[in-house]
Amino acid sequence: MTEVPTTTTTTKGLHPGLTRRQISMMGLGGAIGAGLFVGSGQAISIAGPAVLVSYLVAGGIVVLVMAMLAEMVAARPSSGAFSSYAQKAMGRSAGSAVGWLYWIQLVVVIAAEATGAGGIVAGWVPAIPAWVWVLVFVAALTTVNLFGVRNYGRFEFWFAAIKVAAIIAFLIIGVCAILGLVPGVPATGVGNVVAHDGFAPNGMTGVAAALLIVVFAFGGTEVVAIAAAESDDPSRNIRRIVREVLVRILIFYVGSIFVIVAVLPWNDPAVKAGPFSAVLDTLNVPGVGLVMDLIVVIALLSAMNANIYGASRMAYSLGERGLAPLAATRTTVNGVPFVAVLASVVFGFVTVALNWAFPDTVLPALLNVVGSTLLVIWTSTAVSQIILRRRADRSGEVMPMRMWGFPWLSWLCLVLLAGVIALTMIDPAARIQLLLTIGLTALLLIVARLTRAVARPGVVREP
Repeated sequence: MTEVPTTTTTTKGLHPGLTRRQISMMGLGGAIGAGLFVGSGQAISIAGPAVLVSYLVAGGIVVLVMAMLAEMVAARPSSGAFSSYAQKAMGRSAGSAVGWLYWIQLVVVIAAEATGAGGIVAGWVPAIPAWVWVLVFVAALTTVNLFGVRNYGRFEFWFAAIKVAAIIAFLIIGVCAILGLVPGVPATGVGNVVAHDGFAPNGMTGVAAALLIVVFAFGGTEVVAIAAAESDDPSRNIRRIVREVLVRILIFYVGSIFVIVAVLPWNDPAVKAGPFSAVLDTLNVPGVGLVMDLIVVIALLSAMNANIYGASRMAYSLGERGLAPLAATRTTVNGVPFVAVLASVVFGFVTVALNWAFPDTVLPALLNVVGSTLLVIWTSTAVSQIILRRRADRSGEVMPMRMWGFPWLSWLCLVLLAGVIALTMIDPAARIQLLLTIGLTALLLIVARLTRAVARPGVVREP
């Protein structure tokens, strides 16, 4: 017997206010972050030019996960997204564990992003300590989220637009460099892609090892499933949004990495330190250091803004389904779940404070625990879609959107995710992250089971 709330899991207290264009940019902004601008260098140093294969495989997984999410969102829009679908497919405990796992991850990441952005800006203005900048950033973005979803959508649109513009500018400059159109710089061509020990200098082992880094860079796209519930026509919007986001992300990611490995030798130490900066330095673009620092700060603040939004909506949905305190469902006249917003930010503040008190232990440890959360969420999404789609097909339910290639592509996604999990278990550092995340998920499942008997009034047993 599974307990479900008597209320719906749609946006009962939230006000639709996001446009399709804003949600599309949110999806792009969520995926284009500091991981691409800085972290991609490590993946290139491991796999060489063959890192393109790693990005294509990871991109393929994202395409399948987002297609499955889109099918479920179109049929049942919910601010709880994958948590709501896990509950409907696998029961109350699964929905609770997935939802709380996602919320905990975002709260920890909010602290990490605030700390990172504050540290960079403090380097520009040494007279003002980093903690002041962190306070300013958190207060400003909390205010943005409290002033209504329209206000949040506008801010996140422009945050994402800046990052997208930076990527487009980089692609244009890179193509000009390859073709010899940059004044004073000879054409680089694409010889570097196969030079320096070949396209795959470390073989498939390098491609697999890089995949572990690359797959997590695509995290953040799932926010569109949450945000779609606050648009005027979720079922129609989600289909166009997912298509737009996926095509653009693949072009930006694969295009950027191709430019990097074409313009510079993959084993250049500067590529590992900062691939975008290394390319622009080679092409004598002035002010590269400051420009890249500014873009990384914007990327961190954009992701932080989106994570406050995502965490608050997930907390709201958990409260609406009887899986979190009822206070999480309290909204302002503008439809903002202000208690959920403040709770998410307060825990972020606590994490930041602990990080300053114990800089070498607390935040790294917390990030280690939630490091593999994305794999759990994506896997639960795939399993939920297979279960719910089969139920819909058996009952003859008319669905607004049906994922192509079902069930074969859904099972292919699970196989690919299983492969990533297997690779994670081989790598010592990644294995610890995964085991800690699995341990946290198991703990959340146990807590959910223990709290079934004390579910608040309004939650009934489903026959």
